[in-house]
Amino acid sequence: MRDVNELVAVVFSGLSALVIEDVADDGEAVRVTARARDVPVPCPVCGVPTAKVHGYHHRTVADVPVDGRRVVVRVRVRRLACPVLGCRRQTFREQIPGLLERHQRRTTRLTGQISMVVKELCGRAAARLTRWLATPVSYATALRLLRRIPAPQVRLPRVIGVDDFALRRRHRYATIVINAETGQRIEVLPDREAATLEAWLRGQREIEVVCRDGSATYAEAIRRALPDAVQVSDRWHLFRNLCDKVLAEVRAHAPCWVTVNPPRPGGVREQTTRERWHKIHQLLDQGVGLLDCSRRLGLALNTVKRYARIPEPTVLRIAPQYRPTLVDPYRDHLRARRAADPAVPVTHLLREIRELGYTGSANLLVRYLNQGRAEGDRPVTTPRRATRLLLTHPKHLRTKETALLEALTAACPEMTELARLVGEFAELLAPSAGNDAKLTQWMTAVRAADLPHLQTFCNGLELDRAAVDAGLTLPYHNGRTEGVNTRTKRIMRQMHGRAGFDLLRHRILLS
Repeated sequence: MRDVNELVAVVFSGLSALVIEDVADDGEAVRVTARARDVPVPCPVCGVPTAKVHGYHHRTVADVPVDGRRVVVRVRVRRLACPVLGCRRQTFREQIPGLLERHQRRTTRLTGQISMVVKELCGRAAARLTRWLATPVSYATALRLLRRIPAPQVRLPRVIGVDDFALRRRHRYATIVINAETGQRIEVLPDREAATLEAWLRGQREIEVVCRDGSATYAEAIRRALPDAVQVSDRWHLFRNLCDKVLAEVRAHAPCWVTVNPPRPGGVREQTTRERWHKIHQLLDQGVGLLDCSRRLGLALNTVKRYARIPEPTVLRIAPQYRPTLVDPYRDHLRARRAADPAVPVTHLLREIRELGYTGSANLLVRYLNQGRAEGDRPVTTPRRATRLLLTHPKHLRTKETALLEALTAACPEMTELARLVGEFAELLAPSAGNDAKLTQWMTAVRAADLPHLQTFCNGLELDRAAVDAGLTLPYHNGRTEGVNTRTKRIMRQMHGRAGFDLLRHRILLS
């Protein structure tokens, strides 16, 4: 019998506050009969301990499962009489701290386990999982348990990050505020209006640094609420804006670097582009303004501006994506033979490379030659590929890509200058004390160059110069805020739009 008692004490150690009287196997469940210990309990009103029993009551609660089966505990608790005359509570039912809470049908530790499942999976998914864990709850109960989990009390940090995320893309947005140094969530605001953020920030003197993107709305709200706080523009967003402007410059100078790779015959889209370019430039040569051109041709004003900047119509180029084939090792032989005798039959070429070790089919060779792969070592270069080469760190480029980049940048002085300026700005993205002065020199060099799109980028930097300088000189950034937004999207996908903003905010703060 001593061994049985020890086993019970081990298996049901969480019920040590009770006296276990019996354990019965009920097939699908394990039923435990227990009673409260005979110890004095303080009155909940006056606090005077008492052990005078007025009566007994039974409570049936669920505990954590054992051996994959539910555990049901039937507990006998005492109703005690308060010894103080005149106390408002003449009798009261004893509670068992740490094990049972008032009006609850689950033990505290079982409630804690289910709450952790609900916090990760929310309602219906948590209800499905708890059935397999032998602790079944309904989705409504799961949501009630989720709402009962208290949001963490967060002390306002010195450095915060602010960003928006979409509740419904292009319609509704919300704002999230986090600790930029630890990633801990601080607050979720129901919109991204300046007044909402300003009202929350006002009076928060503990905040000294605010990391954000290039949003003018957030910048104005922070300036009004915390005029002494340092605003830090995120470096990733700065480089992203630079990428867009570099792509526009590469497209504008396509007639220069396009000679590096001969263009392939264009389709209907290229013909439409050429016709549109000629119509716009004919009107401009006649003295028609940009706005009038857009009205006459039915085009957007920004489209007319883009075509007006291009000295020649852009050739649309699609870079084919070729996989390695069995013909690749014999490319040099094929190129030499076709250069010496352009009319050499394919059957002769097939026989020659088979003598060299070719094991592929004749159809593969014919397709290889028709694609023009024997004459060219690389596919046609597109503006996006050229831009990617410009924006990639030189250490991360292969030898062939480095040679192609050198050929592209040498096509015209503007491309050479663009490559140099991009490299100099990339060096500024490593925070350092003197980067603000270097940025001034860089902007002066851009304004002296014939790169209008890059000059537009400089104008945007000048409008937010203080925050840009802080972003290039201080170690703070908005990267953790972007990571929180990514995890927020996962939470929203789990909820499938079924919950309101208050429940979404609660889950974000708990995650």
